[in-house]
Parts: sequence; C-alpha cells; structure tokens
Amino acid sequence: MSSYRPAFVLAVSVALALSGASAAFAHAQLKTATPAAGGAVPMPPSEVTLNFSEKLEPSFSTVIVRDAGGKRMNKADSQLDKTDRTIMRVGLEPLTPGIYIVEWKALTADTHKTEGAFVFRVGE
Repeated sequence: MSSYRPAFVLAVSVALALSGASAAFAHAQLKTATPAAGGAVPMPPSEVTLNFSEKLEPSFSTVIVRDAGGKRMNKADSQLDKTDRTIMRVGLEPLTPGIYIVEWKALTADTHKTEGAFVFRVGE
C-alpha cells in the first residue's frame, strides 16, 4: 500500500490547488486597473486607480507612473481609498499622447509583499 502514498499526496495537492484552498496563502494581486493594464485611453487620465485582491498597508504600498523616457509623471499623493483599503490611487501630472509605465508595490496586513508593473497608452 505504500506505493499508493505518493500518488495520493499528489492527487490531494492538485485537488487543493484547483479548489482554491491555496488562496489563504496568496499575496495581494492586482485585480483591475484604470487605465487598464496594456490598454489605451483616448484622453489623458487625471489619476491611476489600482484594485487589489487584499487590503493593503498604507505606509508601505506605493504606485509610481513614468513616461517612456523614465520621467516620473505622478503627483506625490499616492494613497489608499479611505473606505476600501484594496484600492490605491495616485494623481497624475498632465500627460501627452504616448506610453506610460505604472509601477506598484503592495504590502498586505499580514506582511506579504508583492510588486508589479504594466503599461498603458494615451492617444491613438
């Protein structure tokens, strides 16, 4: 019967992973963004809004927006939404048509750190 043990452990592991039981161990993931990751907007937005899968710690969660040349284009007002700590916003300086990079870092209440980046385009 010992030859069945590895197969049983593998089957249980796969079943747990597929059932979502591993979500308790997950880090905050970016769910949605406005402007959308990889998307294009016809008019320059006044802010970038990020929505995460978990509540964030405000002191250690940041978002920076840069133009294609690396120049910082966000205002120094990155903050979490007062009523929903899964939402982070940052105001933008006036943007011109082009490509912009959003870089974010997030720390959850249980001290899990994640970071990521995406681009969006302004104009045609």
